[in-house]
Amino acid sequence: MKLHANGLAIEVSDEGPPNGPPVLLIMGLGMQLVAWPQALVDDLVGRGFRVIRMDNRDIGLSQHLDALGTPNLVWAALRYKLGLRVRSPYSLADMADDAVAVLDALGLFHAHICGASMGGMIAQRIAAKHPQRVSSLTLIMTTSGAPDLPQASPAVRRVLITRPRSNAEADVLAHMEHLWAAIGSPGFRPEPQALRERLQATVRRSYHPEGAARQLVAIVADGDRSPLLREIIAPTRVIHGHDDPLVPVASAHDLLGKIANAVPDIIPGMGHDLPDVLLPRIAAGIAENAARAIPAP
Repeated sequence: MKLHANGLAIEVSDEGPPNGPPVLLIMGLGMQLVAWPQALVDDLVGRGFRVIRMDNRDIGLSQHLDALGTPNLVWAALRYKLGLRVRSPYSLADMADDAVAVLDALGLFHAHICGASMGGMIAQRIAAKHPQRVSSLTLIMTTSGAPDLPQASPAVRRVLITRPRSNAEADVLAHMEHLWAAIGSPGFRPEPQALRERLQATVRRSYHPEGAARQLVAIVADGDRSPLLREIIAPTRVIHGHDDPLVPVASAHDLLGKIANAVPDIIPGMGHDLPDVLLPRIAAGIAENAARAIPAP
């Protein structure tokens, strides 16, 4: 369903008991709400949660912002490397405001917030700026953006910014399969046909690389969120793959050192994806962290 939130049309999925404790799932760079596996949603619903997923602005079925232009990713990367300011069409703070506005549109004041990758960066901003709105915080395969942290290898970064040979479905799927091979979990490789079918369904739902480019520049422009992390008071769980090739595991330890009372779940063999076999563990982690929340008045 479409909601009007923060001046935009935002696509939202809302499942589970209406009076259940709400969990808002925020996905990463260029990823649609369907990138949260249905099995994970079903597990959380089975635990009594009301599970809300959203397409971030510029992606999926949410409003696309093509009038803002397509950024030059090479130029943005060069400015970042030189320590110069990177200008983005919108910010991660804007995207955090989108998520809070989704809660407002649904009439929800408190929610358990869970973000993956870029979604975890957005979730950090929500928890720091709107602490009263966040019952608990789960951060999956994400980072504070601190400049001294290890980065992905040049090979992985090149895969991230390359484009398919064309917008033909076959070329897009080949590109996405190459990307998942580069960043996925070395210890939990998906069955190739199942992965292809999942990616094909995603592409047929929506394919909008210009929006992903704008989101990527927003990430680069956001810089170091470390000063914000001391403002987070929500019970926090940090879930991260020990073998993440895109966001190295040092980022998880950095978050654990900067967020008060954060607890870890570092998973051997996990990379930068959500393997099917790990979904019960991830759902249990979200639920256990939610149980740490101080009851709202």
